[in-house]
Amino acid sequence: MNQLGEKIARKRKDLGMTQNEFADKMCVTRQTVSRWEAGTVYPDIDKISDIAELLHVSCDYLLKDEAEEENPAAVSGISRLLKNAEGKTVRFSFFDSEADPDLYKTDCRIIAFEGNWMKVEAETKKGTVEKLVPVSSVLSLEFVREDA
Repeated sequence: MNQLGEKIARKRKDLGMTQNEFADKMCVTRQTVSRWEAGTVYPDIDKISDIAELLHVSCDYLLKDEAEEENPAAVSGISRLLKNAEGKTVRFSFFDSEADPDLYKTDCRIIAFEGNWMKVEAETKKGTVEKLVPVSSVLSLEFVREDA
């Protein structure tokens, strides 16, 4: 595995994303992600900025062997709020109410938050679902009081 592949795999796993989830977000196949991570092929140059954005790192970090990972202390206020919401039950309002019908007007538990994405779990008519939700799609969230 080359350093680029190792960095992609490590950050993807840190975000709790499977190769399938990452591939869907990148509009490539799971096999392509696997080959990137194994170092058998490199991503196209036009994909590097998309990979960096999705993994919340800089292009320099991905491409330069000596580049250090960004300082986690440089986190915005909204990021700290959402990070503290991990494990809490919330109800989302989306900019587009049809963006995610499974989560619309549904109590969701935030499993993990990392930068621009939240991993949430919800009980729906289809059963328990886990989804990655882009923070940019959320208009607001309401904390749901859980009676003990």
